[in-house]
Amino acid sequence: MQSQPQQPSQQRSQVSVVVIGYNDAAQVTDAVRSALSQGPAVREVIAVDDCSTDGSGELLQRMANEEPRLKVVRRATNSGGCGTPRNDGIDSASAPYVMFLDSDDVLPPGAVDALLGAALTHRTEVAAGLCVRRELPSGRDIPWQPELYAEAAMVPHPERRPRLVHDTLCVNKLYRTDFLRERGIRFPDGHFVYEDFVFIARVLAAAPRIALVPDTVYVWNVRRDACRLSLSLDRAGLDNWTARIEAHRQSVDILLTASHKRLARAARTRFLDHSLRMYARELDLRSPEYRAEWWDRTRAYLATFDTADIDAAPAPGRVVARVILASDHPRDLPRLKEVAARPARLRPPYARAADGTPIWSDDLPQVTLEHLLVRPMDLLPIAIEAELQPRARGSRLRLRLHDLYGRVAEAGPATVDIEVSDRLRHRPARRRTVTFVPGSDAGTWEAEASLDLSALATGTWDLRLHVNFADGTSRDASAHAATGPGLLRRTALPSLRHGMLLAHPYATHSGALAVRLAPGVRGALAVARGRLNRLVH
Repeated sequence: MQSQPQQPSQQRSQVSVVVIGYNDAAQVTDAVRSALSQGPAVREVIAVDDCSTDGSGELLQRMANEEPRLKVVRRATNSGGCGTPRNDGIDSASAPYVMFLDSDDVLPPGAVDALLGAALTHRTEVAAGLCVRRELPSGRDIPWQPELYAEAAMVPHPERRPRLVHDTLCVNKLYRTDFLRERGIRFPDGHFVYEDFVFIARVLAAAPRIALVPDTVYVWNVRRDACRLSLSLDRAGLDNWTARIEAHRQSVDILLTASHKRLARAARTRFLDHSLRMYARELDLRSPEYRAEWWDRTRAYLATFDTADIDAAPAPGRVVARVILASDHPRDLPRLKEVAARPARLRPPYARAADGTPIWSDDLPQVTLEHLLVRPMDLLPIAIEAELQPRARGSRLRLRLHDLYGRVAEAGPATVDIEVSDRLRHRPARRRTVTFVPGSDAGTWEAEASLDLSALATGTWDLRLHVNFADGTSRDASAHAATGPGLLRRTALPSLRHGMLLAHPYATHSGALAVRLAPGVRGALAVARGRLNRLVH
């Protein structure tokens, strides 16, 4: 028999919202207001100021003088992280339930009611909902772990839903306050990056009942152009990767100590498929010293994984891990970067062992790729190279598809759907389908299309591909940006809207082809400067 939903009158004054902030006077009031506006379910908003020096504390106190539900906690010393102020909030909370909010994020309308209603209806210790990453200034929303929150559900034990370990955020969840206090569940104190990883592991290790709701309950504002990046976004230093490894190691140890082996394995496979792939894509942006140290530390950590942990991971992360374990120094970084991309791409050469088994390379035969012989076509890391040559009378896009151990030839490349997508607005502007023909080199297929770049709006445009095969299968793909003389150069195009448009094809940090379009005289001047620099150098 299903529980009846709680009525709004039963949800009054049930939640403490803990807002933490440090030197964030420009955003903290928006965060606090978003919490207060949740309605009568919120008993109090506890704003913990981590010894700010920009006037944030005084600003919050002035708000509290006019808002009785706002309580300000001002720390005498800066903690250096997010864990300690959140712990202060747990200690100060007077309501039966507590949730967390960062000073530069917001709660969307109805978030507290959705979480609290689910927790009360199902009598759970935890309720969780969908978080969206809002890329600013574009405003594009990217759902975080949407598969978990596709529909409402009640999970009686975390082991029943191992994918719960994928959602390492603490802020899109509501917790019963007594549950946290009685189980001693707290955040790591002090300067501890990725404190969410450890906190969520402690929550799951306590085996709570968890209600899942499909509602959007948290907006995570991602400001990549901010003067001071958040601790988790600032990945340029090796300390960030070291902190991520340590947080993950502690999380796995917590789950294993609680005898949650399935959750621990899921956490390790998630590390390979998410964290390892993300940092591997950025390796060639770093210094040689960074790469060498990153490789050594990663190799040492991966050596603590069981073989079954690595085998359970999705293929791209599994391959990256095996290459790192097999080599004592950084190697094949451009190729690893593309395997780590989403969707993955495996570029030639396609080596084989003496018995015909696909392998990473002739000098790393222990890294086998036998899964490529049986993997479904819609998951194969097919490789497509793309050349984009901007022209006044129709820009030309040339594609070259490579065979992959005979699987592509067996399926029979037929057509490719080409989509040019606005990165900021996350919507396609142009689609067309062209036919593949056998290429000039054995084991390749080629296609060519005309694109009217001058008809697109200014900004950044990504190229997305969908390959259709004669056997009825298909595969989403991205294209590797081909390099060479005359490629990836800025070109001025006539434009009815702007008079002149600067088109600049380039390779993203994962190696995929994209194009930037800039308007008018500014674009023409940039072209002239670029050509002058090439002449000088």
